[in-house]
Amino acid sequence: MAEAKGGRSLVLDAITHRYPGGAIAVENINLDVKGGEIIALLGPSGCGKTTLLRIVAGFIAQTQGRIIIGDEIVDTLPPNRRAVSIVFQNYALFPHLTIAENVAYGLAARGVDTATRRREAQRLLELVQLPAMAERLPRQLSGGQQQRVALARALAIQPSILLLDEPFAALDKNLRLDMQIEIKRLQRVSGITTLIVTHDQEEALSMADRVAVLSQGQLEQFGSPSDVYDRPQTLFVNTFVGSTNRMPGTLVSADPTGAKVHLDAGAEIIARPASKSMAEGGRVTVCIRPEHLQFVTDDSGFAGVVGMALPLGATVVHEVTTADGSGVKISQARFGDTRLLESGVAVRVAPLAAALATAFPASL
Repeated sequence: MAEAKGGRSLVLDAITHRYPGGAIAVENINLDVKGGEIIALLGPSGCGKTTLLRIVAGFIAQTQGRIIIGDEIVDTLPPNRRAVSIVFQNYALFPHLTIAENVAYGLAARGVDTATRRREAQRLLELVQLPAMAERLPRQLSGGQQQRVALARALAIQPSILLLDEPFAALDKNLRLDMQIEIKRLQRVSGITTLIVTHDQEEALSMADRVAVLSQGQLEQFGSPSDVYDRPQTLFVNTFVGSTNRMPGTLVSADPTGAKVHLDAGAEIIARPASKSMAEGGRVTVCIRPEHLQFVTDDSGFAGVVGMALPLGATVVHEVTTADGSGVKISQARFGDTRLLESGVAVRVAPLAAALATAFPASL
C-alpha cells in the first residue's frame, strides 16, 4: 500500500524503555503503521501508551529498539526534526501569547511571513470553532477551548505524523463527537499519519483504522477495531474492550469449528477457542458479551433468576444470577414497549448464535 499524501509510515521496532532503577515502562513493542493510518494506543492508566507517544515525538530516548519514520531511523534526531506534531493532554499553550499567536507559533519558528501566519491561524481557528478568540489569552478560555487551540497549533505546521494524547478528555460529550468527526475528516483529506492515546474504548474503536491494546507495558493485541472487539486474543483484551460476562466451565471438546464447553451454570455452549493448547477436561473461562445473549422460552441455554433491570437510554440491561451463583448481564435494544423483567423472575438465557463466545484457559 502506497503512503497517503502527507503521511509517512511509522515503525516501532522492538521498543523497550526502562526507568532508572530498572522498572519497565514498555517492553518489546512492535508496530508497523502505514502512511495515512489512524492508530489508537488503548489501555488503562500506567500501561505505557503515553510513554510510547513521547518516544515517537523524541521527548524520551528509548532504552532499546528503533523508531523509523518513512525510510529514516530518527532515534538521534531532536523533536523539531522529526516532522511530528503533538497535542498534549495538558494543552501546553504559551500563556503570554494570544490564541492566534499560539496557533501560528510553529509557522513563525519556520520563518513563515506574518501575513501568511495570520491567515493560516484564522483558518484553523474557524476550523476548531473559535474564530472570535484570536486576540484572547489562554487563561481567558475554558479547558475545552484550550484543547482545540492546541490541536489547531499542531495542524498548522502540516506534520507528517500527528500525535494526540487524550485529545478529547476536556471536551463535553457533544463537542467531543464533533471534534472526533472533524479530526477524522481532516485526517482523511490530508493523509496525516495519526497516533491517538486514549483509555476510551468507544473513541478508539470509532476513530482508528487499527487499535493497539496495551497492558502493563506489553502489547496485548494490534488489529482492526472489529478484530479487537469480536476476536480478542487475550482475556485482558476481552474484558477491557467493551463489556463481557465471564463464565467458568469445563472444556468438553475442541476442533477447528469451535470449543464445546460445559458451563458451571448448567448448559453447553460453543465458543471460539483463544488458545490451541487447551486440554479436554480442563477448566476454562468463557467470555460472552451482554449484547450476544438473549432470553429464550424453550429449554436451550441456562437457567437463572433476574436480579435487577437497568434501562439505559437506547438499551436495557438485565442482571441474572445463574445456578452456580454467577452474575450475568444481558443487554437488549430498548423500544417504547420493551418490558422490564421484575426481580425474582425465573428465566432462561442463551447466546444469539454459536461461537459468539470466546473460551480462555482458566489460568489466565
